[in-house]
Amino acid sequence: MKELLKQFAAYNSWANQKIMEVILALPEEKQLTEVPSSMKSLYKTILHMWDAESVWWQRMKMQERFTFPSENFKGNMANLANGLLQQNKLWEEWVSNASDLSIEHVFQYQNSKREQFKQPIYQMLLHVFNHATYHRGQLINMLRQLDIEKLPATDFIVWSRKK
Repeated sequence: MKELLKQFAAYNSWANQKIMEVILALPEEKQLTEVPSSMKSLYKTILHMWDAESVWWQRMKMQERFTFPSENFKGNMANLANGLLQQNKLWEEWVSNASDLSIEHVFQYQNSKREQFKQPIYQMLLHVFNHATYHRGQLINMLRQLDIEKLPATDFIVWSRKK
């Protein structure tokens, strides 16, 4: 299990980096342009991704009160990309250093509706990485709507072949 999670964590960082390179090369107006999608813009989607990963990190660390980066964040796209990529590195480091027992550990948390849940860490990690994949797909779709044609292949198999 640990090897698979290490691969997913590394893949998540790599795929986010690839898509950030394209987004950071765009003019700011395109980064902020509203397009039909669940988060309405590239910027808002990436901010949501960072919020989600950060909150799961804080839950895993058993923080009583957690904060969303979006609550205080006022930066540009480069700052935003940096925040998400730094969070990705935290996941990579944690998984690399985690024991099998830590990965199997069942932790308790509450969701945004204050409902209580207990799950093993590995299930939460799989959710975090899958959630990012879902939103990268949205980012690609948004980029297409913005007439960006040169898009990176960010599938897991592409990453695994380059490894």
